[in-house]
Amino acid sequence: MIRFFPESALVQLEFEKVKTLLAEYCRSECAKNKAANLRIHTKKEFIETALQQSNEYKLLLQGGQYFPNDFVLNISKELKLLSIPGAVLSGEHFLLVKKLADNTSNIFRWFDNERRLAYPALAKVIDDTYYEKTINELIDDVLDETGNVKDTASEELATIRMSLYRKRNELRRVFDKIVSKLNKHGYLADIEESFMNGRRVLAVFAEQKRMIKGVLHGESDSRRTTFIEPEETTELNNEIFSLEHEETREVYKILRKLTQQLSVYSSLLKTYFDAAGEFDFIYAKAKWAVAVGGNYPQVFDKAHVRLINAYHPLLYLYNQKNSKPTIPINITLNDKNRILVISGPNAGGKTVTLKTVGLLQLMLQSGLLVPVHADSEMGIFKQLMIHIGDTQSLEFELSTYSSHLKNMKHFMENANGKTLFFIDELGSGSDPNLGGAFAEVIMEELAHKHSIGIVTTHYLNLKVMANKVPGIINGAMQFDEQNLLPLYKLIIGKPGSSYTFSIAERIGLDKRLIEKARTLVDEDHFTLDKLLNRTEQDLQKIDADKKDLQHLLKENERLKKEMQQVLDKEKHQQEVERLKHQNKISEDKLAYLKDMERRLKAMVIEWRRSEDKEKVVKMIHALLFNQQEKMVTEKHQKKLNEKFIEIAGEIKVGDKVKMRQNRQVGILKEIRGKKAIVQLGVVPLTVSLEDLSLVKEKHVAGESN
Repeated sequence: MIRFFPESALVQLEFEKVKTLLAEYCRSECAKNKAANLRIHTKKEFIETALQQSNEYKLLLQGGQYFPNDFVLNISKELKLLSIPGAVLSGEHFLLVKKLADNTSNIFRWFDNERRLAYPALAKVIDDTYYEKTINELIDDVLDETGNVKDTASEELATIRMSLYRKRNELRRVFDKIVSKLNKHGYLADIEESFMNGRRVLAVFAEQKRMIKGVLHGESDSRRTTFIEPEETTELNNEIFSLEHEETREVYKILRKLTQQLSVYSSLLKTYFDAAGEFDFIYAKAKWAVAVGGNYPQVFDKAHVRLINAYHPLLYLYNQKNSKPTIPINITLNDKNRILVISGPNAGGKTVTLKTVGLLQLMLQSGLLVPVHADSEMGIFKQLMIHIGDTQSLEFELSTYSSHLKNMKHFMENANGKTLFFIDELGSGSDPNLGGAFAEVIMEELAHKHSIGIVTTHYLNLKVMANKVPGIINGAMQFDEQNLLPLYKLIIGKPGSSYTFSIAERIGLDKRLIEKARTLVDEDHFTLDKLLNRTEQDLQKIDADKKDLQHLLKENERLKKEMQQVLDKEKHQQEVERLKHQNKISEDKLAYLKDMERRLKAMVIEWRRSEDKEKVVKMIHALLFNQQEKMVTEKHQKKLNEKFIEIAGEIKVGDKVKMRQNRQVGILKEIRGKKAIVQLGVVPLTVSLEDLSLVKEKHVAGESN
């Protein structure tokens, strides 16, 4: 167990509030007791198991998966009674035991091989036990669904109940006859019949009671009605009463035997009960983690703190309820940087930051998931010390500073490398110069003992010291000087200003008084605070510029992606057009081949019918010749298309032209009105000027296909 100083440390860090909120998520009394007595451990194996169990159950909740732990009743007394020799449980008690066994059966069925691999930490809860089906079988043999002993529980009980059934039927018949007879005489009241002392009686008018022989059992409050057991049914009632007594004894005997049979499983049932309570407690921890955004950080068995986007869980819940944002903190404390000195204005978040680190450490070591980024790293401490606020001791008549020094004495005497400490306003309550000097000595001693901790202060000498002593670093809570508002953001590496004069100027304090105060302050002290002020504001401006730059980079990346999408779309469209063109060529060829097939089939049919075979053969030759000529022309055209390209422009003498009719290319030699002479090799041809188009060689133009 972790050691604390002072005894009120858990209250000061608000760990008790966390336990109270955690208990609200518990459904069973067993889980609530676990929450109320939540222990803070120092053994890594235990801590990691508890964290992993909470994390696995959290994944089930977030995934909407059902875990079959529905038993939340407190039957600890019944289970204890089961283990006592000679004790007898009632039918209702056995039904509760059966529900517990059923719950355990459902859990064992849920943990198939696949889920045992997926949720190993949860499966550990039932690793050391097993499900015994005999428990339910014994109960089902004796009791029905309502907890009553079955007729078949024993031969004696079956015989007794059969006799009871017959005697009650006989009594009913006899009694009905008596009622019918007396009603004719007008002796019976409107009630006609009733039960008293477990026996069936007649409701008779008081003035007629002497007319009926039997046993008087009582009378009404008004004394107008008397209740008489007729003598004809007395013997039957006696027999029934005797049988009911036998039935009670036999039922008791059966329940006693069942209790003895199940007593051998009392310890196993206690294990089932504990497992159900443990699963309910893990459920509560998972619900709490979902509520505060808890995660499972890396855990190291050493003094180490590396919190990323950490929140104070209670502050987070409060801000969430009031629709306010919670500013996360980032802190790293290790062997190199052991002590963080946080400075800045009052109400700027220094104490909250200190409490956040302390509370999260307590939560982690008690097995609770913590509201940090999952990449965070947290160590394990064996001792925690804290000094927050005014801790005057009336008992010892100590002043604030005396109490402060008394606590610091304990810190320095007991701190070690496994200690996590927190000091709020170190050195406060004394003369600034003397208090600051003692504060330096205290910090040096704690750093020498390799303790890890956080100190908040307004003393400038401690801010300067943090830059000189190895292992001590500065931190500052940012402040909006323009609006006089804290930003609750922690900056590591730079000390913070108290903004004393800035705040005084902003709120309109008399400038004469401010200047007088400045003259009373040591010049170096004032200059340093002013420098810290200016440095912090410069850092805030750098942060703002950095955010603007990141925004521009994101916008540039977005535009780049959009442009790439446009280019990809255009490339895709070009590919589609190319495929469409190829398909068109293929379709034309297919249409041509189908046409040729149709013509040839027609000619074959014609050849079979016609007597002039030679004529049909000539037609086939002509068709094939035309096709061959067409293929030669197309081949020639393809070569021309590969070599020349049509261009726009006015045709002049000396230009290369292509004739649209025969697709041949030549040189334009002469233009005569609407006619033109084109030189094809050595042969001049006269053609219409409208049938010519201007062309040029592709390779000459330097163009690609």
